[in-house]
Amino acid sequence: MDDTTRPPHHTPTGFRNNHPDGWRRGSFWKWQQERWFKGSAAKPPPGGWQFPSETPNAGWLAANRGLPTLTWLGHSTFLLQLGGLNLLTDPHLTARASPSRFVGPRRWMPPALTVEQLPHIDFALVSHNHYDHLDEGTVRRLARQPGGAPRFLVPLGLEEWFARRGMTTATEMDWWQSFERHGLRFTFTPVQHWSARSAWDRDRTLWGGWRVDHADHSVFFAGDTGYSPDFKDIHARLGPVDLALLPIGAYAPRWFMAVMHTDPDDAVQIHLDLHARRSVAMHWGTFVLTDEPLDEPPQRLRRAMAAAGLGEDEFWLLRHGETRRLDIRGQTTVAQQPWSVP
Repeated sequence: MDDTTRPPHHTPTGFRNNHPDGWRRGSFWKWQQERWFKGSAAKPPPGGWQFPSETPNAGWLAANRGLPTLTWLGHSTFLLQLGGLNLLTDPHLTARASPSRFVGPRRWMPPALTVEQLPHIDFALVSHNHYDHLDEGTVRRLARQPGGAPRFLVPLGLEEWFARRGMTTATEMDWWQSFERHGLRFTFTPVQHWSARSAWDRDRTLWGGWRVDHADHSVFFAGDTGYSPDFKDIHARLGPVDLALLPIGAYAPRWFMAVMHTDPDDAVQIHLDLHARRSVAMHWGTFVLTDEPLDEPPQRLRRAMAAAGLGEDEFWLLRHGETRRLDIRGQTTVAQQPWSVP
């Protein structure tokens, strides 16, 4: 592919963001030096962090084929039941976000369900290849689930990664491409981020978010992203969305993380940019990845919501393991009592 036919976000060796003027990442080594001398607020309090949690009703979820639901399993992993099908986002249900079982960020909250407790997964949506979003152990177990492997919908460049591991049900997509099956339409969208699983493959595979459209409901899953004009572009091309799953954690220090990870104020702005009827907070309370305390994001989200005039039913903060029934478009949502933020 020559420069005249290559899409603007494609490069000779991989991919880049749509809005490079906003992509000015700081020095990783300066960040590490700062942590060495100043320490990090992410150190846990005595006894560790404690977050409200629920045990999902695995039997009910396995039998459910009629009601649209959303269950937060932790970090960026949701079980979404829509159109009688089971969807899983950014599958990660193991103990560490790392290529190793012994080192690397470990979970503070266990996954709300194991792979074996999940209902049969029809589609698994992968936003990018970072270890906290694409976990090899989890996807290998999903590929062996009774009844057959799910269809893995993945960014450009990742189909080969799955194939090398014997998983042949992956379909890779570029930004704005769509895949339709069983009454669902999946559209891969741009977001502002990057990819790598080693020191040698930076930006060799694509990253993005997923818009899922059904006759009764639409959902946008942002994956991992910094704030950018991409979300206004998504609304302009695809219209408003009923439910947006948006990251609120892993944002400090802002001088380094802002271009790649949204904070709660950014997440509220994305909610507005997408013209989302409701949003759900994710990417917090599971792994210590950056320098803010693990329990800070929900507190900041409440303040950002109040500043924007959003009510609790407009931006949900779920308990770990909580299941919410989604409303059919135009009907009232069955919402549980929100938990209080310390």
